Amino acid sequence: MTSLATNEERAPWLNIVGVGAEGLAGLAPDARMALDTAATVIGGARHLEMLPERPGQERLVWPSPLETALDWIEARAGQPLCVLASGDPFWFGVGATLMRRFPAAQTCVWPAPSAFSLAAARMGWPLQQTRCLSVHGRPMEALRPWLHDGARLLILSRDGDTPAELAHWLTGLGFGDSTLTVLQSLGADREAAVRARAGAWPEVAIEALNTVALECRADPAAQVLAASAGRPEAQFEQDGQITKREVRAVALALLAPGRGERLWDVGAGSGAIGIEWMLADPANTAVAIEPRAERLERIARNASTLGVPTLRCIHGRAPGALGDLPPPDAIFIGGGLTTPGLVEHCIGQLRPGGRLVASSVTVEGDAVLAAAHERHGGELTRINVSRAEPLGGMAGWKPLRPVTLWSLRRS
Repeated sequence: MTSLATNEERAPWLNIVGVGAEGLAGLAPDARMALDTAATVIGGARHLEMLPERPGQERLVWPSPLETALDWIEARAGQPLCVLASGDPFWFGVGATLMRRFPAAQTCVWPAPSAFSLAAARMGWPLQQTRCLSVHGRPMEALRPWLHDGARLLILSRDGDTPAELAHWLTGLGFGDSTLTVLQSLGADREAAVRARAGAWPEVAIEALNTVALECRADPAAQVLAASAGRPEAQFEQDGQITKREVRAVALALLAPGRGERLWDVGAGSGAIGIEWMLADPANTAVAIEPRAERLERIARNASTLGVPTLRCIHGRAPGALGDLPPPDAIFIGGGLTTPGLVEHCIGQLRPGGRLVASSVTVEGDAVLAAAHERHGGELTRINVSRAEPLGGMAGWKPLRPVTLWSLRRS
């Protein structure tokens, strides 16, 4: 049991109890006492069905949306209340949601072994060397950045259909030789496992409560996403409006993505900058602003294909389309640079310490960047890139358009 309460703070009243597949029999004595003496209990229907009848004890099944339950809990603050959760409430569980509303000092937590811990123990995988992910309430495409040859992933399933869907999806990406071990009802008497290659997944019934242990094997033709910025243009669906990979790598270095930071990608084109920003860290977010509807649809497809399906897309032209978006940590201006007032507006929206990078391939755009540099300082960089291409029976250098980058860090 964990609690951070002190004598000066309100005594803990919100008890969070993790329940394993073995049910209430697996609870520690003090966790069971917290549950038995609670005036109110909230949890999933499966958990509440385990409880014996207790006259006078109020019970609530998690509603949708979850925020209504948080209001319900807050209205009972100070009364002994118990939340039932699956396994460890702080491994893709309700714990993080509760902590956004209620101080840790007012809680007592009894975590059960997580599905990840149990699965790692069954597989003999060091947990610190294994990526722990979930597709429960999350799109499967979010797994894409973690697929590479030799990777070991533990994945919380959505339901019994998830393993077959995952196997089919992996095969289509060139990971058909990967091995899936589906661990069902971990910790219960009925615990069982099914193991097969993704490309030869059998038609077999799988229990809804399951965790997939995935050992990735990439086919020679599989498109594995690099861990660094500057991914090939061929990995993005585009109409030619894309920041070339050499320039993109420099621009991302200047944008300097940190953990959990937000980017505005203004005039997003293919969405490559925003997508690579999000790929830099799973906690990062980005907004792509693009005036052309067909490009915006393309951006959404690119984001899904490349593993960041939560990229937000806004149809419109900046600065008007920026509206009341939350302030960003960084802004990239790749289109619309000559729009009057755009650069000044973007600078004004940056958080302190925020970074702005703007690019230009035209004389008019260069003039805007030169004027911005004179007013605000920062750095101007000119990038000239040539690529070798066939020339007769040999090869010659073909230059790309020179690109001007202006970068600024707001004080």
